[in-house]
Amino acid sequence: MSQTIHPISPAAVDELAALRLELADSSTVELAEELPRVDLADQAVRFRLLPKDRALAVFEELDTVHQQELLDALKTETVRDLLDSMEADDRAKLFDEMPAMVATRFQAQLSPAERISTARLLGYDPESAGRIMTPDYVSLRASMSAAAAIERIRHLRERPRHLDVLPVTDGHRKLLGTVALPDLVAADPDSEVASLMAEDHHQVRTDTDQEEAARLIQEANLAALPVVDHEDRLVGLITFDDAMEVLEAEDTEDAALSGGSEPLERPYLSAGVFILARKRAVWLLLLGLAGTLTVSVLNYYEAALEEVTVLAVFISLLTGVGGNSGSQASAVIIRAMAVGEVRFSDTIRIIWREGRVGVLLGAMLAIVGGPLVAVFYGPDIGLVIALTLLTICTWSTFVGAFLPLIARKVRIDPAVISAPMVSTLCDATGLVLYFSIAAFVLGPLM
Repeated sequence: MSQTIHPISPAAVDELAALRLELADSSTVELAEELPRVDLADQAVRFRLLPKDRALAVFEELDTVHQQELLDALKTETVRDLLDSMEADDRAKLFDEMPAMVATRFQAQLSPAERISTARLLGYDPESAGRIMTPDYVSLRASMSAAAAIERIRHLRERPRHLDVLPVTDGHRKLLGTVALPDLVAADPDSEVASLMAEDHHQVRTDTDQEEAARLIQEANLAALPVVDHEDRLVGLITFDDAMEVLEAEDTEDAALSGGSEPLERPYLSAGVFILARKRAVWLLLLGLAGTLTVSVLNYYEAALEEVTVLAVFISLLTGVGGNSGSQASAVIIRAMAVGEVRFSDTIRIIWREGRVGVLLGAMLAIVGGPLVAVFYGPDIGLVIALTLLTICTWSTFVGAFLPLIARKVRIDPAVISAPMVSTLCDATGLVLYFSIAAFVLGPLM
């Protein structure tokens, strides 16, 4: 039986032509942002209308979640060509996010060379520099002339995308330094490559933490960073764009933890309601349990509150001041540690500095708040509030600065000592200070 082939209507042809023009007028970044906003069937149609090189560029801009969804909607031949054309590090990142069986199936479709390079990257620790490096680079010999080096680049069969930085090696692949492509092009043709190498030589090992490598790229203003093995042999490069992705992921994780939530690990609009709730539920439970400390303190001082009921009026004010002071200090220290400005060895300096900050803030609030309270509630209560503001600010600032440092020392992510956790701890301890000061000024309360 012959199969009936239905012709495409003129209206459909016109729609595809209009869509092709619309896609041509959009930038790669715009397409990567808009593509996930349409359903999968439309994504596949739009993607197939793009020229091959443009389609690859758009695909590499997508988040890994959206990449996986798009691969499921494309034909096998398109998927094979797309995966084979990706950079090895981007492909490894995509496979790492996939279920193991799916990743194995896709990996089997690669060409032998790409399969080997991908498997080599996947063999490194997920948080290491080796996992995010690209094994596609052009290295030069130190004894080469500038003219010979340029000829070598010009006649490469497959030219890597990143040529801004060219590693320089000896005869045993040992890294000697790097040369910037502009310097090579502008140099005298007879100049030796060794004489053109950058003065500052930076490199990391394959097992270096990838955030550390990314921070080095950012701080040293590098276009790319060479990666070597334990024998100092060159094995790859970490490019600036990959480093920025690492830093963005780390900052996103820190922001989530500081807000009292687990990182989503996927774009917000791609996360279902159940996932959003699950990521927050654990922290809410933990903070709820931690909040019982405050309840216990209030329960302990219940008799004092019955004796001097006016003390209850200021509880929310004082706990709010203490929690906010601690959160401010923890946020500053966590950020300073993240960018390498402070270390655990700076603990004494940090505590001395933040302690004085706490005293200044507390004194400022005490000078303003104490007299106001004294006018309405009497001088004794005014003195209690003034002394409590001074003490709570100093104590909470100390706690907020010290806890992240301790967390880093015991190998816990400092962001876990987040603003909600610090705030809850400062609430409970702040109440103890409040009632202790009240008992000192007003006499025994219980």
